[in-house]
Amino acid sequence: MLMLFNKYDVNTVEIHDPGMVKYINVKSALNLHTGGRFSSYYAGKINMNVVERLINKLMRSEKWTGKKYSAYKITEEAFQIIAEKTKQNPLQILINAIENAGPREEVTRLKYGGIAVPKSVDVSPSRRVDEALRNIATGATNASFKSKKSIVNCLADEIMAAARNDPTSYAISKKEEIERVAQSAR
Repeated sequence: MLMLFNKYDVNTVEIHDPGMVKYINVKSALNLHTGGRFSSYYAGKINMNVVERLINKLMRSEKWTGKKYSAYKITEEAFQIIAEKTKQNPLQILINAIENAGPREEVTRLKYGGIAVPKSVDVSPSRRVDEALRNIATGATNASFKSKKSIVNCLADEIMAAARNDPTSYAISKKEEIERVAQSAR
C-alpha cells in the first residue's frame, strides 16, 4: 500500500477529468525527490509525482529557490492542515484543485503578414496541469508575502479554495481571466 508522507493513502485517489488522468501521477509516492531523473525524457514530468511537481513549483520564488527540504516541509504541513479542516485525503483535495484550476482554452497569437491576430485555442492536458500547479504555488506565495499568515496556511487555503472552485482563489481567478480573454478572441 502506497502512502504519501507515510500518512495519506494514494490508492483511494480518483481523477475525475479523463483528459488529465495520464498527466497526473500519484502512484510514485515513495520518493518525492527525483533530482531531475525524468528531465531528459520527452514529457518526462508525467512520471513525476504531482506533489513533487507542486514542491518544485513552490521553489520558483526567490525566497525558496533551491530549498527543496523547506518546500517539502511546507507542503507536508499544508497537507496536515487540509486533512484536519476537511477530514478528507489531502491528495484528493489537491487533485480536485488541479482539475478546477487548469484553464481549458487560452489565447495564442497568429501572424498574418505584419499583423498579430489573437486566436482562441484549446489547452493540452499537460499544460493544464502545469498552469494549475503554477497558479496554486504563486497564489500561496503572493498571499504570504508581507502578511501575518505563514506560507503553510496560505498554501492550505489556496488548495482548499481551488478545490471548492472558489473565485477568491488566485488559481481560479487566473483560470477565469484566461478563459474570458480566450472567449473574446473567438
